[in-house]
Amino acid sequence: MADPQSNARLRADAGAPTTGVIHVRTRLTADFTVISNALAQRRGSAVTIGVAVYILSLPDGSPVSIAALCEHFSEGEILISRALRELEAAGYLERRRERLSSGQIRTRTCFYDVPGGAPDPGGPPKPPRPRKRPDTVEEAAPAQAEAEKPIPLADADPQAIAVLTALRRIDPRLILSGRDAARLAPAVTEWLAAGVGAHQITELLTARLPNDLARPAGILAFRLRETPLPAPPPPAHPMDRPTVLPFQTCDGCDRAFRAPEPGQCRDCRSGQRLRQAC
Repeated sequence: MADPQSNARLRADAGAPTTGVIHVRTRLTADFTVISNALAQRRGSAVTIGVAVYILSLPDGSPVSIAALCEHFSEGEILISRALRELEAAGYLERRRERLSSGQIRTRTCFYDVPGGAPDPGGPPKPPRPRKRPDTVEEAAPAQAEAEKPIPLADADPQAIAVLTALRRIDPRLILSGRDAARLAPAVTEWLAAGVGAHQITELLTARLPNDLARPAGILAFRLRETPLPAPPPPAHPMDRPTVLPFQTCDGCDRAFRAPEPGQCRDCRSGQRLRQAC
């Protein structure tokens, strides 16, 4: 009699899961990045986690501006900026604006492996923790308006208000209320004080605006806060004016003419040359 056969599955190896993912791990000795499970398993946007992992993998000094991240990822400016704000609100990312000795404003970015964690021994001192910011660009305007006391429109810089109110001429969607204009005016004043002209500010604020512009004040506040100030144009050198020669009295006809020293006018000199030729 043949041996009995069984259709039952063989038992899995001891300790191996019967469902879900099975990791096939390789010990890495170079070109790897250590990431906390709190960040890797963070609930929410996959773009946010991807941006965080990419920034953690970069060496110090690498550019992590929105423009630089958009060149690496296929997502656009809105999703990338939203991911940065989520990381900033969670305490992983800090962005501070610093004024250089030349008067320009630059943004310095710090990224933390663990929010609130201490820096490595011997490393640079830990910068102060950032205040919590809204998660999205669209939430920036109302959140900041609630956190800060609004500036009366009458106390705002008139030149900055003029720049903001003129934006609607470029894009009719950029219509600001008096409260929004007064709130954005200090940032525009800072740009003007750094030597950036009103026309250049208008171009920076109105270039490549998204099609869905529900809250224009929010996107303007974001660009004023996050866009590095461009270098002011070099001062124009005035053209050298020609030297004005003094008036002289002609020795031949007593007519006034301009010349560096006394003598005869052009007509008298021409007549004298003709007489000498004859």
